[in-house]
Amino acid sequence: MLPVFDAVLLAGGRASRVGGVDKTAFTTRGVTLLSEAVEAASGAATLVVVGARDGAALPADAISTREDPPWSGPVAALAAGLAAVDDPSPSTLVLACDLPRASAAVRALREGRSGADDTGDGLIALDGDGRRQPLLALYRTAALHDRLDALLADGPLAGLSMRRLLDGLDLDEVALDDALCADVDTPADAERLGVRPASTPMSPAAG
Repeated sequence: MLPVFDAVLLAGGRASRVGGVDKTAFTTRGVTLLSEAVEAASGAATLVVVGARDGAALPADAISTREDPPWSGPVAALAAGLAAVDDPSPSTLVLACDLPRASAAVRALREGRSGADDTGDGLIALDGDGRRQPLLALYRTAALHDRLDALLADGPLAGLSMRRLLDGLDLDEVALDDALCADVDTPADAERLGVRPASTPMSPAAG
């Protein structure tokens, strides 16, 4: 059984390669990618969604926040999400909101925990090409805070890559099928993955 965990869903980004529309409003199997990510995080003690657009349908108990400044990258977004949790759980699921098969991917990641070393800093998905997927991972919450504090000591988080954040973390890699790791970056991705694009232009959330 998965230990008590929080979930930080990253829903922001400029989505420039899909014409600036809100990718989280794309639909797959009749649900939005945002709803798919929320379902994937089912069971989280605290659910935080970073960068959700105005009017996005979120669970009543979800916390909505965003990075400052807007669109300043995944590390800044993750920091904003963690900061919104008053009583952190031992683990934090970090998940991008553009994975059409997020629920299945998170289930597979959880199953990979059986062979993991509980003394490490968490689990991270590995795609078929051996690439780490830092936005499909279950981290030890304290380890994330330690790394963010170290990065902040060197300057702002805006524009930093997740690779910088992962430096020094002891993560167990869980190999997943490419289909589970596939995300929507371009219209071609959407067509290939059977995702229906949204048509409403993207705008920053208020605040």
